[in-house]
Amino acid sequence: MASALIGGLVGSGTPAASIRVVEPVEAQRQALLQRFGVQAQAAADAAMQQASVVVWAVKPQLFVEAAAPCAPFVGQALQLSVMAGIRCAGIEAATGSARIVRAMPNTPALIGQGMAGLYARPGVTPAQQRLVERLFKPTGRSLWVAQEADLDAVTALSGSGPAYGFYLIEAMVDAAQQMGLGAAQAQEMAIQTVLGAALLAQQSPLSPAQLRAQVTSKGGTTHAAITSLDADGVKDAFVRALLAAQTRAREL
Repeated sequence: MASALIGGLVGSGTPAASIRVVEPVEAQRQALLQRFGVQAQAAADAAMQQASVVVWAVKPQLFVEAAAPCAPFVGQALQLSVMAGIRCAGIEAATGSARIVRAMPNTPALIGQGMAGLYARPGVTPAQQRLVERLFKPTGRSLWVAQEADLDAVTALSGSGPAYGFYLIEAMVDAAQQMGLGAAQAQEMAIQTVLGAALLAQQSPLSPAQLRAQVTSKGGTTHAAITSLDADGVKDAFVRALLAAQTRAREL
């Protein structure tokens, strides 16, 4: 996700030299230098005091260890976290800053088609919120939520959501092969069908339910498929699945 943010910023005109990355792993640090031309260093130092925003893009279990050497230099900066499971209180305790934005992006950000949920602590100014929006704009879309707990729902819906789409595509491909289509044909058709449906839902003034009804003629093939899905309780199972993801996000 850090690479997606850096790539988006550089690609949209932000000078690479204005981005400083702390990356202790030599191979990854060199890769960042070669790919983006950013300033990359092995450890935190006083130069970080110049930062107006610090992006935390480390594994949650490594955050406290990573934050300790940075804390003396970043207390005045806006803290932007893309980590799951680390609440604002934990970020403040580790960094000394109450100016915190938590973001929950998803993997389509890697191709500029992401969806990020954002939450800002009360101490974050409107100007800083606009800065965060600018940071995420090259990765796709973003949406502010009113309270930190809402990020658990964002995690369940859009954070984990790409996996649900892949899961659906897998099932469509399996069914297509059972019906006699080749694997390559099935995958191409399934992916394009899901993509086209998503784009139509995005651009149409009709709700997804209305769009579905337009395709579902009574007694037709789509009606047979939807009837089968309803008989198997697929929609209810999907709702339960997202609620389970929300519960797990809250536990983490």
